Amino acid sequence: MTPLGFLPPTLGPRRTFALVAGVESYAVSHRWNLHGPARDALRFARWLTGPAMVPPGHVRLLLSPLDDPDSLDWSASPGLEALRTTHRPATEENVKAVLLDELPACDGDLLWIFWAGHGYIEPRGGELMLPCADASPGQIRHLNLDSALRWWRTDLVKHRRFPLQAALVDACRVDAPRDTRWNFGTNDYGGGATVPGRRQFRLFASREGEAAQNDAERGAGRFTEALLDELGENSVRDAVAGLAESARSVHRTFRELRERGEGWQLPQFVVDRDWDACSFLDDDLTGAAPPRAARLDQAAWDGLGELFEGRDLPRCAYEAYAWAFRATGCAAPLQGGLPGDSLLEVVQDLDERHGGPGGMPLAVPFVRFLGDRVAAADERWAARLRDWVRDTRERLALPPLRPPPPPPRRTALHVRLESPPGGEDGFLARMWLRRDATEHIWESEGEPVRLDAIRAELVRQLGSVGRALGGSGGHAEAGRATGAVERIEFHVPYELLDLDFDQWPVPRGPGGRTRALGLVYQVVVRCPQEREDSAAEWRDKWRWLWAQGGRHPQAVRVVSDADVDDGLGMELGAGQAPACVLAHTPGGARTGAVVEAVLEGGVPVAVWRRAGGRREDAGGVAARPDLLTLLAPAGEDGRPDPGALDVLALPARVREVRRAAAVAAAGAPGGEHQRAPGEDRLVLLWDDPDDTLTLRSLA
Repeated sequence: MTPLGFLPPTLGPRRTFALVAGVESYAVSHRWNLHGPARDALRFARWLTGPAMVPPGHVRLLLSPLDDPDSLDWSASPGLEALRTTHRPATEENVKAVLLDELPACDGDLLWIFWAGHGYIEPRGGELMLPCADASPGQIRHLNLDSALRWWRTDLVKHRRFPLQAALVDACRVDAPRDTRWNFGTNDYGGGATVPGRRQFRLFASREGEAAQNDAERGAGRFTEALLDELGENSVRDAVAGLAESARSVHRTFRELRERGEGWQLPQFVVDRDWDACSFLDDDLTGAAPPRAARLDQAAWDGLGELFEGRDLPRCAYEAYAWAFRATGCAAPLQGGLPGDSLLEVVQDLDERHGGPGGMPLAVPFVRFLGDRVAAADERWAARLRDWVRDTRERLALPPLRPPPPPPRRTALHVRLESPPGGEDGFLARMWLRRDATEHIWESEGEPVRLDAIRAELVRQLGSVGRALGGSGGHAEAGRATGAVERIEFHVPYELLDLDFDQWPVPRGPGGRTRALGLVYQVVVRCPQEREDSAAEWRDKWRWLWAQGGRHPQAVRVVSDADVDDGLGMELGAGQAPACVLAHTPGGARTGAVVEAVLEGGVPVAVWRRAGGRREDAGGVAARPDLLTLLAPAGEDGRPDPGALDVLALPARVREVRRAAAVAAAGAPGGEHQRAPGEDRLVLLWDDPDDTLTLRSLA
């Protein structure tokens, strides 16, 4: 029996939805017809709308009986009578509409899937195929239950919805007919990223290779009858809490029938997990539920309601979420990203999770982290967050809480270039330093200067900053020192985005030796003047990216020549994802169009290859790996995984690639004189809307 405290506190009839299907009549052949599944479906719907008190509007009933539906008994409950006018035939179109469109749009805690009819095992993957009423010899239209359940565990069903899902199937599980006249084809519904915390029960009437017994004379499946006896007059909450025990009881009933020679099937409970995600087989061994963290009390929730009202997710929200698990000694979720779109949703997720050994609610270190990190921007709110942590710890007698780590100290030197309004040669320029604060360090003072003079001034400023920060002999020639400049960001007009800033030579070591700027520092480009028209999308994508911790299956979009058209910019800006575009345009002819689309769509991060570089092969395309292969780690299948690419770490990753290319070039025949160092010639567009200055003209 699952303790009721393990279930969502809101679980009840009005948070319960169901697909109930009974298929007796099949278009494929009259020999497929059954007598009983439609009545089994009605009996399960009667329990849902009767004792379980689920609103009829939450039940999608699909029936294809042998006889007229009006000949069925709809009088068992008022709720069942209400379904009489809303049920639909059990066709593949209706099944997919209900399971993949209608129910995922609902907001609930529990999904029931009940199916009665034929069932076949797919010969290659062993997946359960449930034929629909419109199955025909040329196309056995069916529901692939295994694929559908995988789909329901992904983020295509909105986060926070349907954490509990139960599939109860009164059908055979025999091998699909091998006769070539029966074409089942394949059904795979795909899916998104798996959402942690969703639990699924699968209780089948029979084991693989077995038929499910149907009492045609009484029009009832033996499995459904035994299951309904177990459910009895239970409420939704009690039925869910006892579902594991009900499954074992049904199994014992059929085992006794089998031992007496009155039946052959044995129901199978596929997943030996209770709703708390722990094996119910462990009950007899441990006798105890896994430890849970302490919970917030009402006073704590009231305080958070006031603290978080009207507050957007701060930039540090994901870091705070991850820190909560480390601070309490808990394993963080495998799936990256925040579990909700608001601070209260994040705290609710933390408050429902298992805790570590210390009894600390996970929400407390989360709020403590926020209080430390937002102080620079909003000291008043930070003080209120710290007060909440102090009061909650005292009231709940919580153990000591270690402080979160300080934010990493990064130093960036920004260089802004602007075309002079009079069209003179050269550029207006300004440099500033960003660390704990912003410091203006140099400006061309209204006079345009040439790029070589700007480069010389940049080298001088790097040396000056190095000496001021006291690192490694205090000079840029000695390389980047700890605490010294780590990144150089060029804010440039659109026409300079492709300029080879990363190849600018800077002093490195003795004897006047130089290295490319992009080998010593992280070098990125920005295009602030082109962000005004897409500012909303730009900021929205950036905040979403941070909420995902830099990783998400949809965060990165690889764009090739074939994807480039006039609507690409609007397509990229249609949603929060993608936040990063990799322009894999080997020929280079369409790269400019991709960059234009990136700016139009408000995408803050993009990577492409600058024209030129490596000798092209006979086909006219440089023989080099695509950008995803170059930048992303390989997944389990050995191929690069877009979801594993940490977009927020791209400046450091691009520098690694540049350095590796330089080392490879130096070791090639002819060395550096044969091939230019940094031959990958990557351009990283990196526009952080939280780290930009006014667009006031330098003129």
